[in-house]
Amino acid sequence: MIFLATLALQAPAAPQAGGQIGFWMVLLIVVFWTILILPQRKQQKRRNEMINALKKGDKVITIGGIHGEITNIDGDDLWLRVADKVEIKMVKSAVSRVKGE
Repeated sequence: MIFLATLALQAPAAPQAGGQIGFWMVLLIVVFWTILILPQRKQQKRRNEMINALKKGDKVITIGGIHGEITNIDGDDLWLRVADKVEIKMVKSAVSRVKGE
């Protein structure tokens, strides 16, 4: 055991390559940013614009696959007519897409 410790202390130090490692780390972060984060932000921005543009009379499809027409909007909630005399209340964020888009 002592022999291994003495060898470790006597081993020559590895050359410092901090500049290259830093460059590759920055390059890796930039690549991940452009491939993963930027497209996700663009998609989230479009979704928020779609949700904020919802209005009475829009025909929508929810995340759960329910098709219906918006009959009323109150803040973050909306009422969706899914059949004659059948309306359900849900949050705006449950809307997946507007039909016709």
